[in-house]
Amino acid sequence: MQLSLEAITKSVGRSVHLYPMSLSPVPGAVTVLLGATQAGKTSLMRVMAGLDTASSDRVLVDGQDVTRQSVRMRNVAMVYQQFVNYPSMTVAQNIASPLRLRGERDIDTRVRALAARLHIEPFLDRLPAELSGGQQQRVALARALAKQAPLMLLDEPLVNLDYKLREELREELTHLFASGDATVVYATTEPGEALLLGGHTAVMDAGELLQYGPTAEVFHRPQSLRVARAFSDPPMNLMAARRNAQGGVRVADSVDWPLDLPAQADDGFVLGIRAGGLRARALPGDVAIASRVELAEIAGSDTFVHVSSDVGELVAQLVGVHKFELGARLTLHLNPDHLFVFDARGPLVRAPQGVR
Repeated sequence: MQLSLEAITKSVGRSVHLYPMSLSPVPGAVTVLLGATQAGKTSLMRVMAGLDTASSDRVLVDGQDVTRQSVRMRNVAMVYQQFVNYPSMTVAQNIASPLRLRGERDIDTRVRALAARLHIEPFLDRLPAELSGGQQQRVALARALAKQAPLMLLDEPLVNLDYKLREELREELTHLFASGDATVVYATTEPGEALLLGGHTAVMDAGELLQYGPTAEVFHRPQSLRVARAFSDPPMNLMAARRNAQGGVRVADSVDWPLDLPAQADDGFVLGIRAGGLRARALPGDVAIASRVELAEIAGSDTFVHVSSDVGELVAQLVGVHKFELGARLTLHLNPDHLFVFDARGPLVRAPQGVR
């Protein structure tokens, strides 16, 4: 199924929810809508589903204009942040409901197969209220999969689950999407989730579509500072810089680094480095940054260190569990070839070299 949005907008009164944007998700693949809360992701999905009507221009499905067509007339499955199940039906009946509406055969076998894929087979005879939040969301996902709709919309379906459940379900969904035929649109605020799901990513901010393309390409070559900020967690480290007399860059008016700049780079620009690009141990070609530890926190198998330095406030993501005393001196290292360069207005003028 080919879904195409042609210069759609969405306004409610004087409030603009979506600025003019065009988007055609790749058929039979996953498109991630990535952006912070109130970026416009839910508004866009509601227009895709037919729950809301675009204020202008068209929504096409396989070349047919469905802009004014209600959700009841479209073959769409949608899963929300808050799991929605029929409370008076058992788990098995919930999953079977779209199959019964279509008059399918072998319903019991198909329900059990879906339940097994989502690890909820032991709960088929229970009511949704007897399940945990994670189990209820699995039921909602199983029912959406049972519908076999050519378009599946998932609006931050894992956001209300605990960390362990999110990790388990995210991995399961990646496999399920890879083996299915549906066009999947998945909204998230988490850059890591977009990278894990792969496919294509559309980065949104404040109702605007900033960039769309293969996920790895958007991650490695953000077209603007706004995209880089949206696709970095923790936020990308940014440093003001200008050309120096030696042919490199001067950072924060005091530190000189070797860096080949493209001819179109302005005299004033912004350097960016993701937290994972900063290291505590030097590698060949690195430059050193003298800093002082302001905060250190452990998350999973990584340590996030917030420091103050001559080039500004930085966050480093160090692999492994490390302990740092507050106020301790710490020398961080980065390879200048791994820096993003944005001009003063925000567009990317140089992507990191050799980072893929």
